[in-house]
Amino acid sequence: MSISASTPSSTEPAPQKDEEQRLRELGYQPVLARRMGGFGNFAISFSVISILSGCMTLYGFGMSTGGPSVMLWGWAGVGLFVLCVGMALAEVTSAYPTSGALYYMADRLGGRKWGWYTGWLNLLGLLGAIAGIDYGAALFTGALLNLQWGFDPTPGSTMVIFLCILLLHAVLNLFGVRLVSVLNSISVWWHLAGVAVIVTVLAVVPSNHQSPSFVFTEFVNDTGWENPLYVAAIGLLLAQYTFCGYDASAHLSEETSNASVTAAKGIVRAIWVSWIAGFFLLAGLTFAIQDYAGTQNSATGVPPAQILIDALGTSGATAMLLIVIAAQLFCGNAEVAAASRMVFAFSRDNALPGSALWRKVSARTQTPVPAVWLSVGVAALLAVPSLYSATAYGAVTAINVIGITPAYAIPIYLKLRAGDRFERGPWHLGRWSKPIGWIAVVWVALVTVLFLLPQSSPVTIDSMNYASIALVAVLILATVWWFVARRSYSTPAAYGNAREQAEIAEGIV
Repeated sequence: MSISASTPSSTEPAPQKDEEQRLRELGYQPVLARRMGGFGNFAISFSVISILSGCMTLYGFGMSTGGPSVMLWGWAGVGLFVLCVGMALAEVTSAYPTSGALYYMADRLGGRKWGWYTGWLNLLGLLGAIAGIDYGAALFTGALLNLQWGFDPTPGSTMVIFLCILLLHAVLNLFGVRLVSVLNSISVWWHLAGVAVIVTVLAVVPSNHQSPSFVFTEFVNDTGWENPLYVAAIGLLLAQYTFCGYDASAHLSEETSNASVTAAKGIVRAIWVSWIAGFFLLAGLTFAIQDYAGTQNSATGVPPAQILIDALGTSGATAMLLIVIAAQLFCGNAEVAAASRMVFAFSRDNALPGSALWRKVSARTQTPVPAVWLSVGVAALLAVPSLYSATAYGAVTAINVIGITPAYAIPIYLKLRAGDRFERGPWHLGRWSKPIGWIAVVWVALVTVLFLLPQSSPVTIDSMNYASIALVAVLILATVWWFVARRSYSTPAAYGNAREQAEIAEGIV
């Protein structure tokens, strides 16, 4: 990777002015507060990836789809490929540091339709991520209440907890990006310290541990499918779901100092730090399993909670669950920030129904308030099927993956197609740009196909993978709305158009 040695520090005022000018050159008048530093930008992607959310929430899924060996080696392999995706995406982010992020990149490199469909996929993934993260936090909160007071975590009560968490995250995001940045910075240390505490306690306290042979070679197939390769491929969902959301650094670039460098760095750093810490977390949990079948069928409804109970007792498990739940809350809060900026940017270019409302920005906090409420509102609707189907949560996580993962690859592919016409930013991969880019595109194409496949057999209404339906639905919606909004939707070539200035001014309230 090549980074300009003369790049100023993110704490100096000069690059902030340069970034504002760069934003105008990309076509937008700055209206958001640029109050986030480099660490804060890294922190938001790290918080959204959230190993204490993704790994813990989908651990039970991993226990059935390949078991320990697929979870551990799958994490190692998926992490390597995701790092390639992240580096390739970071290179494009450096050239186009806007809140629109992926869809703006695709629009500039491939044209309006590329940008349009990329935006809708990205939006689907981000909103699905809010639902998946906060519903996962609700499940763990229910498990904690069950452990402490015998609370029965029914679908209805879990939904109530979920809605309360969404409301909390909406309110926190209304206070401005500075509070979001502070919370994300705390989140980084909370995650790293939390993993260290959980892994250390699970290594020291239990008198019995699984053998290394079990942890790294045991294969478990409870899916109903006979082909072990198919089962192992499906099992990669645990890692691929967790390694989502690192585009948050790009979406917050209009609020980040020296974003052409720091947003790119934030993406890459968030991935490799999560990759290392997540491997230790999965290994620590798996070594500490006392009863595999009992863990899968835990009364808490959350297998990692049962691992903690069996290994540490009720009091110890309660303390560890509090660490996990707090991390999940940090994660959901960061995801609401990223999704709301996507809603704001997409509306700024007139891509959404009611764009004039969703692009409004508070004059007091310089926060896109309506976009925050829309983000949590849609997330609430996405989780409603969980009231009626035990498999609905898995469908929500699949919606996240199937929406956001292809959106990562589109600007990377278009950059490769553009060749020398692509004007790279100050952070770039040099001669490694093309090979890493093609690895990223091929990997995304592969996992997109994998995650459309059914995850259990026989395939019924309850066990069906609804990701394919979600993908078709959003593409149909995007296509229908294209014919309605195609005349108004556009990314500006350069700021200065009188109509655009007037529209932006109307969005500041």
